[in-house]
This record gives sequence, C-alpha cells and structure tokens, in this order.
Amino acid sequence: QVQLVESGGGLVQAGGSLRLSCAASGSIFSIDFMAWYRQAPGKQRELVAAITNADSTNYADSVKGRFTISRDNAKNTVYLQMNSLKAEDTAVYYCNAHGRSRSYSPVFNYWGQGTQITVSS
Repeated sequence: QVQLVESGGGLVQAGGSLRLSCAASGSIFSIDFMAWYRQAPGKQRELVAAITNADSTNYADSVKGRFTISRDNAKNTVYLQMNSLKAEDTAVYYCNAHGRSRSYSPVFNYWGQGTQITVSS
C-alpha cells in the first residue's frame, strides 16, 4: 500500500500564491510519475501539472507560466507552486502517483485525499 498525504491548501485572494505538497509513503520501490489534478464543482477532474522521475514536466495551458511543479525524489514528495491565482483556479486539488512497490511489481496508481483551494476575487 502507498499513501499520499497532501498539504498546503486553503483560501487565498486573487493574485496570491500557495504551495501544495504531497508526500508518498508506504511500500515504494520507485515513483515514475507524479501529478496534480483538480476538480471544480460540476466539472470533470483535469490534469494540472505532471512530472516524471527525470524531471520532465507537463502543464495544462490554463496554468502555464503561473504554476510550477517540482519533486524531491529522496523524499518521494511533489510540490506545486501556484502564483497569480485566479478565481477559476478554485477546486479540489488531488495528488497522483504512478510507480512500483517492487522492481517486478505492476505499476501502481494512487491518489491523495484532495485539498481544497479557494481563490476569492
């Protein structure tokens, strides 16, 4: 089993910044891919940003230039620095991790419990 624990959510004014963290723990041999998704009320969950273990990154067009994803492989932790926040960034943000519990295990896919980000305009 792998647990993902998110922190850093909250209420912020438009134009402000927040930093999310997600720490993975448990039976981990490797984590190949970590990502942040978000889901606003009445909308589908969408990819916000992703990072591989080689530090290759990918961002949703709506957050490019404002959000930065990074990871600390030694701590199995991924971060999301969010700047210039807008009201439309309001959502529940979820951490996601793909990896293996053993070198020969199938790839796992775990989600965090979600953290609320509310941006007031």
